[in-house]
Amino acid sequence: MTTEKTVEEASNKRTGNAKDVGAVVNAIQILRHLANAEGPEGATAIARATGISPSTTFNILRTLSNEALTSFDNETKTYRLGLGLSELAVSFIGRSYADLIQPELERLSTSHSILITLWQVTDDAHIRVIAVSAPAVAHVNVAVGSRLPELVGAAGRCIASLRNLPEDELRRRLTRVRWETPPSFEEYQRDARDALEQGWAIDQDHLYRGVSMVASAITDHDRQPRFVISGIGISAQHDREKLEQIGASLHETARFISRSLFPQTGPTE
Repeated sequence: MTTEKTVEEASNKRTGNAKDVGAVVNAIQILRHLANAEGPEGATAIARATGISPSTTFNILRTLSNEALTSFDNETKTYRLGLGLSELAVSFIGRSYADLIQPELERLSTSHSILITLWQVTDDAHIRVIAVSAPAVAHVNVAVGSRLPELVGAAGRCIASLRNLPEDELRRRLTRVRWETPPSFEEYQRDARDALEQGWAIDQDHLYRGVSMVASAITDHDRQPRFVISGIGISAQHDREKLEQIGASLHETARFISRSLFPQTGPTE
């Protein structure tokens, strides 16, 4: 069960803030719960599901209903999402995924002083850069529109881990990938297994000498890769420990975006 404390800690971990406003965090948690609920629910059931105290849950629901963000049924004493949410959401209609994700890319780039790119996984087994955020320090340049085979680099290891390809198919596809310093098949396979477990992968000097990459995949309802967020930097500026820290941060953000763009109806990790 999610508690008020753990919800707030999770939000702080992603944003880097010292402390978020508890009432706002709780209100968002209640709205997310109602968005995934099978039907209208009473205040007691909502409090039990979210781990927020009943009195706090009731007060938040009353406020949300006053603002039309939730709707209260007086007969059944239950709540559901309200029409007022459409007023907030209307500004997002017509915006691309790249536009929606761009603020997260900028936050990551600023926090870690590394170039952050958003790759779209295409239908022809490639990845294509659709958004970039560059740090103020010296960095590697990557142009929007750049394309690479989907199994290449750190992004490729993340994708391979989710594709779960048979070994012979993985070997065949990797023979078509060009690396400046190719990893062994066993090393690549091990990295892909690690990526599945930890949620991110690293490529140091394999795709391009002197360039290090770290990546995490944004997945859809079926846990298939739709986008990949990657950090790309000059190897001399980012040691292994720093890359691992960036990887964990990318994974937190990728999970957040996955939940936001492709919400699950069943239990989540």
